[in-house]
Amino acid sequence: MLEELKKIVYEANMDLPKYGLVTFTWGNVSAIDKETGYFVIKPSGVDYEKLTPEDMVVMDLQGNKIEGNYNPSSDTDTHIELYKACPEIGGIVHTHSSWATSWAQAGRSIPCYGTTHADYIYGEVPCLRCLTKEEIDGAYEKNTGLLIADYFKDKDFMAVPAVLCKNHGPFTWGKNAHDAVHNAVVLEEVAKMAARCEMINKDVLPAPGELQDKHYFRKHGANAYYGQKSE
Repeated sequence: MLEELKKIVYEANMDLPKYGLVTFTWGNVSAIDKETGYFVIKPSGVDYEKLTPEDMVVMDLQGNKIEGNYNPSSDTDTHIELYKACPEIGGIVHTHSSWATSWAQAGRSIPCYGTTHADYIYGEVPCLRCLTKEEIDGAYEKNTGLLIADYFKDKDFMAVPAVLCKNHGPFTWGKNAHDAVHNAVVLEEVAKMAARCEMINKDVLPAPGELQDKHYFRKHGANAYYGQKSE
């Protein structure tokens, strides 16, 4: 079932160590099939070098395993809440990439200091609050997803395709698994640049709003002109 999507999700998961975003098994990628409503996700705790496309787990949005020999990622319930909250999301990534996670552990949103950030993310990357004891002791992963969904309920998920969960780490998403991984790579790079920027100039301010707008909207939206036009 969903053999092509399993292959895509497998390849996306293998991109995480390729781009230096995971250590050991600290990460996962999923992607959803809009026709069936099922999504495919990495199995929990399986070493990347041992993974195969056949190891990917098929789940439904009620948390039922449809197909797979392994248990799904422990973050599955977070993925479910994000898919339910935003139908435009086609793929989700969670990592503990070191620079983005450092901002999350510090409890700080990542300001937009330059055009690299502005090209991909509209405004700061938000760092959300830590879950309460009750939320942690209850349905922890589901509550993580609900916290993210609640923050974005009146915002554009796709304009800010990344979030930091305080004391935890980053989640990114996109129109498909590849796009979500791409955003995870971008997030790690802008997190690194922002941290170094503050080391060099502790009084640095975010980039001017008009510059942020120029760079974001030349790549996104109806009047975008970056890149080549498709036939």
